[in-house]
Amino acid sequence: MLFLAQTDTTAGFLSKDFKEINKAKKRALNTPCILTTAYFSELLAFVRVPNAHKNLVRKAKRTSFIYPNQKACRVINSGKHAEFLREFGCFFSSSANLHGRAFDATLARKIVRENGGKIIDEKLFSGTPSRILKLGKKQIHKIR
Repeated sequence: MLFLAQTDTTAGFLSKDFKEINKAKKRALNTPCILTTAYFSELLAFVRVPNAHKNLVRKAKRTSFIYPNQKACRVINSGKHAEFLREFGCFFSSSANLHGRAFDATLARKIVRENGGKIIDEKLFSGTPSRILKLGKKQIHKIR
């Protein structure tokens, strides 16, 4: 099921299956999405955080990390998005726009309705996207 919600950074599609998000955004089905969770304990079930970066990951706000196993994950600590994740568990997330296009709230709502999804928030806006940092054992590379 596809959800449309105002995430902590920008309006986004949420789903348990990242292929469903890619289909809605009309992009390649195997394109990875960011896994979002509200708990660090859930994060550790998917990735191993390098010792050199544990403090950075714990204190980061509005930042997604690509871990050495090539999985992109993000912990959401506050706001309605975090409450939603606490209640329903982890979800894959991506911005609520067609691939390569700017955000359009009416189009995003239409896409969710066509895919039989639910609209969680009525107030939607496009904010700044999260930073993306790729973590190595010792080094950090800025992706976005």
